[in-house]
Amino acid sequence: MKYSAVTFTSSNMEEWQKDLLVAELANLGFDTFEDQDQGFVAYVPTANLDIQALETVLLQEAGDYDLQYDVQELEQQNWNQLWESNFSPITVDDQCYVRATFHEDRPEFPYQIIIDPKMSFGTGHHQTTSMMLSFVLENDFEGKRVLDMGCGTGILAILASKRGAEELLAVDYDPICVESVKENKELNGTYNIEEKLGSKEVIEGLKFDTILANINRNILLDQMEVYANDLDAEGELYLSGFYDGEDLSILTEKAGAVGFEFKEKKVLDNWCSAKFIKS
Repeated sequence: MKYSAVTFTSSNMEEWQKDLLVAELANLGFDTFEDQDQGFVAYVPTANLDIQALETVLLQEAGDYDLQYDVQELEQQNWNQLWESNFSPITVDDQCYVRATFHEDRPEFPYQIIIDPKMSFGTGHHQTTSMMLSFVLENDFEGKRVLDMGCGTGILAILASKRGAEELLAVDYDPICVESVKENKELNGTYNIEEKLGSKEVIEGLKFDTILANINRNILLDQMEVYANDLDAEGELYLSGFYDGEDLSILTEKAGAVGFEFKEKKVLDNWCSAKFIKS
């Protein structure tokens, strides 16, 4: 697969502004991001690069800071190997150790998750994934039916399985992510995870005790009613992929309208994760 690199350069872009732009670029199909001193490089399959859509996003997001970009089509190379070279192990709450197959074993941690990246989102490094892992560590998953929506590598479903969940469904619209879940559940021995390709249409009419959804604000708003229909009374909904403040307020209002009660939140670098209960 051929990739293009789009280098974004700015002398006055704030970190939170960069995060917002990265989130919007991910919606356009960009799947890998590399920080630089004055900006970052975003990688996208060349077939998915839409300059008109990119210009529209920049008009919306980059009005308050200077920004230039340059597009370069790259030579064919082993992108998984490049991705793996930048993947370091992490720990969450001193309980969960997330590593790849090429990192050392750390059996002293109560929970160890092995993730081979395969260029799919969800290695635990992003603030939203880390906070969602923390929620899974803090809450009861024993015997639960769990949905991991927008599952990426399946990391949340894997930890939920290790925490005692009985039945798990991992859903993503990206075929690379679905294949990644298949491989990662084998690596972790969490065979009670079923993976499906698709979006909200594949979960309508199903029933869960807990839903984990780390996506983005607009998709969460669009799918909120389906989550409400799929959760039993007292079911738990964990959301992330948005910012504290206005994003959380909008999502809390929507959640309340379909029968959810806000319980608590986590905030890291202005990114937010939140817990809701179905009333």
